[in-house]
Amino acid sequence: MNALTSQDLDLAFHALSHATRRALLDRLADGEARVTDLAAGFDLALNTVSKHVRTLEEARLVRRRVAGREHWVSADPLRLTSVMGWAERQRAFWEVRLDALARLVEPKEEPT
Repeated sequence: MNALTSQDLDLAFHALSHATRRALLDRLADGEARVTDLAAGFDLALNTVSKHVRTLEEARLVRRRVAGREHWVSADPLRLTSVMGWAERQRAFWEVRLDALARLVEPKEEPT
């Protein structure tokens, strides 16, 4: 998969910023599910859950498959892996710098 663009990251983090969308992704970790089944676990209207699914689709974190009148949704592990890779690179970058800063500001032990 190509490197994520700034827009890709914006869409992904926007999608992940809402608790309902994160919960939908958690449920999809068990496999593909119908939108109606996903909605059953929330105290939300089906239309509201569908809007959350569309936000996840726009971020390419999930895929939708239509079979007749049923809409099936599955997580897109490649996109999630790409977003996690970006976050890991940021963590590694800042960990090195914060460790260096800690060495500079921590008091040095004087020999006794």
